[in-house]
Amino acid sequence: MHSPYRSVLSILISFCLLAVTLSACGEVATLPEQDGFGPKPVLPAPHHSLFPTVNIAPAKGWPSGTTPKAGQGLSVSAFASGLDHPRWLYTLPNGDVLVAETNAPPKPEDAKGIKGWVMKLVMRRAGAGTPSANRITLLRDNQGDGIVTRSVFLQDLNSPFGMTLVGSNLYVATTDAILRFPYRTGDTQITAPGVKVLDLPAGPINHHWTKNVVASPDGSRLYVTVGSNSNVGENGVENERNRAAILEFNITAGSSRVFASGLRNPNGMAWEPRTGALWTVVNERDEIGNDLVPDYMTSVKDGAFYGWPYSYYGQHIDTRVTPQQPALVARAIAPDYALGAHTASLGLTFYEGNLLPKRFLGGVFIGQHGSWNRKPRSGYKVIFVPFANGFPAGKPEDILSGFLNADGDAMGRPVGVAVDRHGALLVADDVGNVIWRVTPAK
Repeated sequence: MHSPYRSVLSILISFCLLAVTLSACGEVATLPEQDGFGPKPVLPAPHHSLFPTVNIAPAKGWPSGTTPKAGQGLSVSAFASGLDHPRWLYTLPNGDVLVAETNAPPKPEDAKGIKGWVMKLVMRRAGAGTPSANRITLLRDNQGDGIVTRSVFLQDLNSPFGMTLVGSNLYVATTDAILRFPYRTGDTQITAPGVKVLDLPAGPINHHWTKNVVASPDGSRLYVTVGSNSNVGENGVENERNRAAILEFNITAGSSRVFASGLRNPNGMAWEPRTGALWTVVNERDEIGNDLVPDYMTSVKDGAFYGWPYSYYGQHIDTRVTPQQPALVARAIAPDYALGAHTASLGLTFYEGNLLPKRFLGGVFIGQHGSWNRKPRSGYKVIFVPFANGFPAGKPEDILSGFLNADGDAMGRPVGVAVDRHGALLVADDVGNVIWRVTPAK
């Protein structure tokens, strides 16, 4: 599997990225952002341009005293600040909140040469160029009054991301493994070494490095997201083994298998509370236009194939990928709900609390990290999608916005979302280095 345009495109990307001091180049979207949302998004013809769009929002951080803009009937405040690139959140049963302070590990073979050098500049400008703190921090708010104590819960990890508790075992997904740690309720620090229970695809390319993990409701299995090692398979099929997939790990047997495949870069996962189905959000492919391909959320069916890299949004063929696999594409499943092109939707959590207004009950909150390759920019907000009978049942609603200032700078970028024990929504902001807390308006 290869992409014949790769070498020429890499050179063009390099020149484009270097142009206008890494500010913007490429074409402009022809469709409004909202056309890329919902169960039936608008899918225009692919657009191949000489210069792929590069439209970076430089990472600036929040000026003192400023916050994102909360949606109707809501307010927002800083739950914890001064963190180091907080990406993911997990609420323990006693109410303690774990925060993965993390960033990409070294990836010496990912986009080498001029393109790799330029992409490092791009990521640095977008706020993703700092070394990983490689730790998990515990936040404790005993009274629900916003007064938070913190402690280093785990450290010296390898780009940690997802976390889930099963009984007295805490499982942490690092970029290359699932580790098991002993946990007792109320622990503020774990010093015992982690036990590796599963190796995860990593290596010197490791293009999509984040790995998330959730446990099945009965605690017998773990489900792990592993993103692709490329945009559309250009690094070779041999480097995509067990990637672009959700893996299932049987805790008792110690065995694993591919649960679902063809998911370019899945991140957030959660169990839909009415049906018990597993849902995930997925980042789709780049470089075929500002309006393609919408990121999405979908229920995940055992053994299902979702198209990557051969097709997108069901059976729309991506002609860049050769050789094609028509038999595989014939069974590609279209996702349930589009989340906008290039929004980088990452976080996902269903709301079962009783603090926020009743319209949120049973629906899903999604953290959209924001585009770097769309003009105008998309994402950079937290949205809510209502559910009914186990499926999306309405238009998205902005919950937190205002992450970009009038100059187009990123004061923050939302990533992981979680619900605290009081029913407030927590949002990890890896540019603002803040955990935001969303509550009802006073």
